[in-house]
Amino acid sequence: MKAFDIGELVLLAALWGASFLFMRLGAHEFGPIVLAAVRVGLASAMLIPLLASRGQLAQLRTHWKGLLIVGALNSAIPFALFPYAEEHVASSIIGVINGMTPMTTVIVSQLWPGGEKATPNKIAGVVIGLLGAVLLASPSLGAGSTEVVALLAALVATLCYALTLNYARRFKGLDSATVASSSLTGAAIVMIPIALFFSGVPVITKAETWASLFGIAVFSTSFSFLLVYWLLPRVGATNLSLNTFITPISAILLGVLVLHEGMAPIQIAGIAVIFIGLVVIDGRLLKRLRPAAA
Repeated sequence: MKAFDIGELVLLAALWGASFLFMRLGAHEFGPIVLAAVRVGLASAMLIPLLASRGQLAQLRTHWKGLLIVGALNSAIPFALFPYAEEHVASSIIGVINGMTPMTTVIVSQLWPGGEKATPNKIAGVVIGLLGAVLLASPSLGAGSTEVVALLAALVATLCYALTLNYARRFKGLDSATVASSSLTGAAIVMIPIALFFSGVPVITKAETWASLFGIAVFSTSFSFLLVYWLLPRVGATNLSLNTFITPISAILLGVLVLHEGMAPIQIAGIAVIFIGLVVIDGRLLKRLRPAAA
C-alpha cells in the first residue's frame, strides 16, 4: 500500500473510533433511540442525493425489502444498542467490544446456510477473544446487572453486524455504495417512527450534544461510508480489514484523553487477549512467523 492509502486507513479507523466518543456525549440528552434515529436520518439525507446523481435510485426501489433488513441490522439496531451501552460502561470498553465483530462473524458464518466455514485458526481466535471479553467484563460482574446488560447489548450489536455480512451476500450484483446508502435510508425509515413514539422530541441544552450529533452523522457515518467505498477498490478487502485492529485503539485513546476514562489492569489484560484473538483469526501475522520459526 502507498503511504497515502495507509493514511486514509488510519483516518477511517479514527473516524469509526470517534463514533464511540460522540455516542457517549450525545446519548445523555438525545437518548439512545433518538440519537440512532437522527444519526441515520442525517446520514441518509446526505447520501441519497449521491445515489440520485448516479442514477441508482431504481436499485433502491427494486431491492427495498432486503435493504430495509440490512438497514435494521447494520445501522438501526446497533446504533441504538451502542449508545445505550455507553450510558453504563466506558466508551473505550464498548469500542473494544465492537472490535470483536470478526469473532461473532466467524460464529454466525459457521451456522449460516452456505456460509464460510471456520478454520482451526478462526476457532482458536474466537475462543481466545471470548476469554478476553470475560476478562474485560470481569470488573462489571460485581457492579450489578446494569453494566452486564450494557456489555451484552454491545455484544448483540456486533452480532447484528455479523448477520449483516452474511445476509448482504445476496446483493453482490449491486454497487456497494448503493447498498450502504440505501441501508442507511432503510435504517432511518425504521428508527424515526420508533424514536418519536417511544421518546418523543428531545430537549437539547448543551452545545456539545449538537456537536457530537454533527460529528457522528457527518464524519463517523456519511463521510466514513464514502471513504470505505473509495478505499475498497484501491487497497482491497484484506487491507481494509486492518481497521479491525486500529478502530478499538482510536476508541481507547479518545476515551482516555477526552473523557478521562480509566481501566483496571485486568481490563487492559482483556484488551490484549482480544487483540491476540484478532491476530489469530486474521492469520497473516502467523503465516509470516511460521517460516521464521522453521
